[in-house]
Amino acid sequence: MSHAGFLTLFLAAASLPGATLYVSAEGRPDWSGRLPAPNAQRTDGPLPGLAAARDAIRNLREKGERGSVTVQVRGGTYFLSEPFVLGAQDSDVTYAAYPGERPVISGGRRIEGWTKGERSLWSAAADGDFRQLFVNGRRAQRARTPNFGFFRIDGPSSQDKPFKLKYRGNDIRPDWAGQGVEVVALLAWAELRMPVVSVDESARVATLAGDPRPSNRETDARYFLENASGSLDQAGEWLLNRGSGTLSYWPLAAENVAAAEIIAPVLSQLVRLEGVPAEGKIVRRVVFRGLDFRHTDWTMGPRGFADSQAAISAASAFEAIGAEDCAVEKCVFTQHGGYAVWFGRGCKRNRIAGNEIFDMGAGGIKVGETAQRQDPAEQNFENEITDNHIHKLGEVYPSAVGVWVGQSGRNRIAHNHIHDLYYTAISVGWTWGYGPNQSKENIIEYNHLHHIGKEMLSDMGGIYTLGMQPGTVIRHNLIHDIYSFTYGGWGIYPDEGSSGMLIENNVVYRCKSAGFHQHYGRENVVRNNIFAFNRDSQIMRTRAEAHLSFTFERNIVYFDEGVLLGSNWTGDQFRLNRNIYFDTRGGEMRFAGMSLKEWRQQGQDLESVVADPGFVDAGSYRFDLRPDSIARKMGFQPIDLRAVGPRSAPVP
Repeated sequence: MSHAGFLTLFLAAASLPGATLYVSAEGRPDWSGRLPAPNAQRTDGPLPGLAAARDAIRNLREKGERGSVTVQVRGGTYFLSEPFVLGAQDSDVTYAAYPGERPVISGGRRIEGWTKGERSLWSAAADGDFRQLFVNGRRAQRARTPNFGFFRIDGPSSQDKPFKLKYRGNDIRPDWAGQGVEVVALLAWAELRMPVVSVDESARVATLAGDPRPSNRETDARYFLENASGSLDQAGEWLLNRGSGTLSYWPLAAENVAAAEIIAPVLSQLVRLEGVPAEGKIVRRVVFRGLDFRHTDWTMGPRGFADSQAAISAASAFEAIGAEDCAVEKCVFTQHGGYAVWFGRGCKRNRIAGNEIFDMGAGGIKVGETAQRQDPAEQNFENEITDNHIHKLGEVYPSAVGVWVGQSGRNRIAHNHIHDLYYTAISVGWTWGYGPNQSKENIIEYNHLHHIGKEMLSDMGGIYTLGMQPGTVIRHNLIHDIYSFTYGGWGIYPDEGSSGMLIENNVVYRCKSAGFHQHYGRENVVRNNIFAFNRDSQIMRTRAEAHLSFTFERNIVYFDEGVLLGSNWTGDQFRLNRNIYFDTRGGEMRFAGMSLKEWRQQGQDLESVVADPGFVDAGSYRFDLRPDSIARKMGFQPIDLRAVGPRSAPVP
């Protein structure tokens, strides 16, 4: 049959509602896509990739055909030469894994032709400028010095423009200047990464390419260097000589380089949904299901970068603008240089559900943006982020977060499991202070958040909020093991201006600085929570203001070290009452330096008690209450944690 005959059959079949096309690594662009595998004569079969399927659907619709389409993608690896881009005309399509198979969508390319060199080094020709390398699915370490731990800046971090790093001893070599050697410094809650431009050996000062952020400062800050000649000195490291185009790699023990799959990323993004919301051009009802997205790179300009917070500027493997009622379901995102998924400007009612996101250069999921849009068409709201497993983040940008929501309202962040990252797990808001904020009525519930910070950065929370957010509810979350480098390892952290929120039925334990800390805000309600075994303080408040900061009532605070109330409890614009406090060490309970009697004379905790709340087994972090618990008698509602974290079947 002629190609024209096949095209006629294809158009007829695909015009039906619910039509299905197939994509396979065996596919060809001149086949119809109607068959999941090539026919016996190899005259027809699947299409060769996502772009071919998209273009076939466009061709169909240009001829006036309508109806939704499903594209089933067979197993195998699909290496993209450019991002897969969909516009408004590409709506109503589902891109799904073929049943029982797991297709990989890769932004990388295989590096082959390895030869054995001196010592244990292998080398291969490698065109381009990439900053990551993946060996048999493992993120290989770009040549680093020191190999473990950090150097220390000598004294306060620089505020000079450009940044002048005062180093110690011989930590930085003069011959590294202008050779693409990069400094990675950790400053409070963010990092900077900048090339070394010049080195004054007598003064022990290295001038970097870019300027510092005034907000991020630290004395004796930690740093390391990457991509320095002579620093490829241990197994698992690699180095790219851009001048010669030579890639060098020192394999791990028993690693067969000749047989290994070694991939360098080419793209910084894999998928883009490109609506134009201001013009009413919206990408609608596009679904990605069961696909495995891998291998994107990170980039920076010649001056490097100094992040302000949360690595917001990092690229995302999947980015959407002007997308409505779309979904990313049961996909995997791994081995990327930035974030996994970003639904940004003009995105509404989208769903990110049941995905696994891990081994990321930056973070997990971003919704919204830092800018406030006045045009309703360009605003972001009513998205769902549920049942995702997000872990092992911040491999390039330590300040990245698990789920970030900026200037966006009425979203639901629920049943996610987020752990093993260096900064905040969930961050919502993004207006500092009491200015206008489009984040409101967000629901953050049933998330399991743990092993956050890992003593890398400071000033973080399991859940972190910024700005006035009326109607936002934080409830039924399990949060534990938040450990900052210096200050600021908090479980729930309403930061600057956080107001109008309800925080209830959460269990927070084993945090470095406190289970709950409000920097400043207005009229938040904190009730029926358990804060236990936090190290320095249990509850913290920073700024005294003329209005009511928060009401803290019917909570259980249980601890064995540190103090009950930390930081600043001056003034009287807070309300504490009907709480249960228990220090397992015994002795007199102190309230901001006062006895309970003196504290009550200030009008606080008039109906609270100091008593064992009656947990079943607090030592094993089982905080369910015994039947005879005094907490039950005082009206504390037991917190059922069985529904926390991803559900077994989150996606219909």
